[in-house]
Parts: sequence; C-alpha cells; structure tokens
Amino acid sequence: MNQITVIFDGQCQFCQQSVTWIQRKLVITALPFQTSDLAPFNLTKEQCAKQVYVVSDGITYGGATAIAFLLRRRGNRIQSELITASGPMGRAGYRWIAGHRNSWPVKLSTRILTYLNRK
Repeated sequence: MNQITVIFDGQCQFCQQSVTWIQRKLVITALPFQTSDLAPFNLTKEQCAKQVYVVSDGITYGGATAIAFLLRRRGNRIQSELITASGPMGRAGYRWIAGHRNSWPVKLSTRILTYLNRK
C-alpha cells in the first residue's frame, strides 16, 4: 500500500485529535507543518497554515479534498462522499472549521475526538 503523508497544524488541538483518530485505522505519516521540512512536498508554511495537506502517490490534496481522501482511505466512505458530493458546501464547511478553531462547535468536536481516541 502507498504511503500517505498528512501535513497538519501541530498547534491545533482539533487537528491533533483528528490525526490521532485517523491513525486508529489508517497508517499515515503525520507531520506538523511548524517543525517539518516542507520543501520535498513543494509546500510553504503559509500554505500549510491555511489548510491540511495530504500527499499520496505523488498527488497533493488540500483542505476538504484532503479530508475526504483520508476518510475514504480510513473506511468512512459515506462521510467522504458527503464532503465530496456537497462540493462548495463541503469546502465552505472545511474553511469555517479551519477559521473558527476556538468556537464552541470545534471545541466540542475536539472533546468528542479526545474521548473516542481514549477508547
């Protein structure tokens, strides 16, 4: 199976818990963008500060597309298809979460992921 690299915000609790949740069923290399060499991926810290990136088989996915890819590979096909099929709504939802990490819905989601990751 091919290697999957996830480049994420290592300072974001939601991002950290999401990566841990993904790793429960999928082997990935998780790299916090703040401390990683991004040159091999042709990405900048500025790009990575805005959205998550997934690199697999030489293809780079960003934002909602990256999340849909990870969910599909993890076995969460329905959730992946919902994000993909919703098109602009899925991308807008991703951007909202990325821009509102200190909001109560994202904090609640972080707590739920933390709980699930302990099981």
